[in-house]
Amino acid sequence: MDFTTTTALISGANRGLGKQFAAQLLERGARVYAGARHPETIDTSTGLIPVELDITDHDSIAAAARATSGVNLLINNAGISTGSSLLTGEFDTIRADFDTNFYGTLAMIRAFAGPIEDNGGGAILNVLSVLSWFALPGGGAYSAAKAASWSMTNAVRQELAPKGIRVTGLHVGYMDTDMADHIDGPKSDAAHVAKTALDAVAAGEYEILADDLSHQVRAGLAGGVAALYPELP
Repeated sequence: MDFTTTTALISGANRGLGKQFAAQLLERGARVYAGARHPETIDTSTGLIPVELDITDHDSIAAAARATSGVNLLINNAGISTGSSLLTGEFDTIRADFDTNFYGTLAMIRAFAGPIEDNGGGAILNVLSVLSWFALPGGGAYSAAKAASWSMTNAVRQELAPKGIRVTGLHVGYMDTDMADHIDGPKSDAAHVAKTALDAVAAGEYEILADDLSHQVRAGLAGGVAALYPELP
């Protein structure tokens, strides 16, 4: 994919990884719509085009589709983590994980697949997680939602390929962003993850593993439960 002829829309572009995607796409010559619930948080001095966007609101998504033109790269970056346990968490908070991380992402794909096809084809990048493949007991809602989004990515990839739309999934562990502020331990640099992901999209790759942990966990899938959860009796 040639970013100098690309018009991108990024959800959750006002901070963290989304902000890095926006800045780096501008540097690579793309036209960039920066989606955020509060578009006034977007720095327009850089050339970004702010778009009001709440991916849990179908009317907001429809309005964003009307407000943009020429989109041929959709980056589904917006996400949340409620930290909810599947056994003890409130169902409303568990649903919130799914509303953003699964249903919101799917709604964005459904809204923009047609325009991307009409614009001659292009690409969709779904920001997933290493927790698509591995669950932590205290935050099972997030893992379940991201696992569903991984499965959805695999399904829509096959449906959209004949339409000239390549769908890529990005897997990464904790990044040095607001979402992971409360986490102690190693974190990836969001700027490095964005560069790795954009390089892979440009090369037409289907799956991106942005850190060592993602490589380790994916390799562990072949070993089954015993490999992924050795602490189980």
